[in-house]
Amino acid sequence: MFSNFDFSVILNSWRYLFFDGMTFTLTLTALAAVGGVILGTLIAMMRLSGLPVLPQIAKAYVNFMRSLPLVLVIFWFYFLVPYIGQWVIGAERPIQVGAFSSSLITFTLFEAAYFSEIMRAGIQSIPKGQAAAASALGLTYWQSMGNVILPQAFRNMLPVLLTQTIVLFQDTSLVYVLSITDFLGAASKVAQRDGRLVEMYLFAAVVYFAVCFIASLLVRRLQRRVAIIR
Repeated sequence: MFSNFDFSVILNSWRYLFFDGMTFTLTLTALAAVGGVILGTLIAMMRLSGLPVLPQIAKAYVNFMRSLPLVLVIFWFYFLVPYIGQWVIGAERPIQVGAFSSSLITFTLFEAAYFSEIMRAGIQSIPKGQAAAASALGLTYWQSMGNVILPQAFRNMLPVLLTQTIVLFQDTSLVYVLSITDFLGAASKVAQRDGRLVEMYLFAAVVYFAVCFIASLLVRRLQRRVAIIR
């Protein structure tokens, strides 16, 4: 079955695949995950706020983002944001955002909707007595959140946050539609150049599976340790 396969194309291109492609994928994943968690935490706090307007705004944002295909959001930011920036600042030409910046903004805003729901569940999992005790000590809402509630919520939700980050790692392959040299994009370019589509796409699938499977095992192990601590 594999007699006609030429796997030497992988050996000849592994530096390009990993140093250029995988480096881009991991960098985008890490930055988007950090930005998504920060923004998602703020959105979760807005949804749990007692103010009359903030919860509705946060809920509308989450529902809107979760109702759109990610690839559509990628195209929207890549093609429309430069014109929106031109209109906002009154420039003569569309603002040059760049493929990496556009992708980072897209994934940060999109993943924030999912991270916010995870963080909201984590905050709600903390007993209300914790917030009451913090209030009794004279802490403000933001002080109690930053010093009492959020640290415990992050610990409780860390395995779920990491699982969502694995999903984010898989989703970054969609930047391939913008001809960006992520890992899948690098594999595709090598495949088209050398005419070895089956070998390269099979190798890309194996790498994605290996990374996600190993990461999932580590998250599962962390989840057991967190459960023991609790």
